[in-house]
Amino acid sequence: FPADRTTEIGQLISSYLGREKNLEDHTIHLLFSANRWEHVPMMKEKLQQGITVVVDRYAFSGVAFTSAKGNFGLDWCKQPDVGLPKPDLILFLQLNPEAAAERGNFGQERYETSSFQKKVLQCFYSLMEDKTLNWKTVDASKSIEDLHREIKSIAKETMQEVQNKPLGELWK
Repeated sequence: FPADRTTEIGQLISSYLGREKNLEDHTIHLLFSANRWEHVPMMKEKLQQGITVVVDRYAFSGVAFTSAKGNFGLDWCKQPDVGLPKPDLILFLQLNPEAAAERGNFGQERYETSSFQKKVLQCFYSLMEDKTLNWKTVDASKSIEDLHREIKSIAKETMQEVQNKPLGELWK
């Protein structure tokens, strides 16, 4: 699940991303984190039931986007998410900013500019240096079918590796 735009916090985030509302940079970062924390009880419940949870973006995206603004360090950006459930796998679908800009709907939301996306990419590369996390980079310029096949294979392999591993906490 991506950011949940149905909660009150999510609706505020949605109006910010759609440029209907302006919010101070610290505030929006903390709201995105709060939106993730809203889902922790449900995520833990599903995981305890043996259900695989797939999250679109999660904390890493929030850290990369906020730190790309230039006036925030990675450490400050990580702090609100310390203790979230730690993912067993982080798939980074890599697509160069020029190719991303050619895709449908690019530019409709705040931050969807090629120059800003290049800064975000550099921040993701910094996050990938954390060897306590299982980052896998996938070439997103492939066909949907090939991309699906590769992601499914990586996910199955990871699920087998971690099936008896306890749930960890992010950045602790």
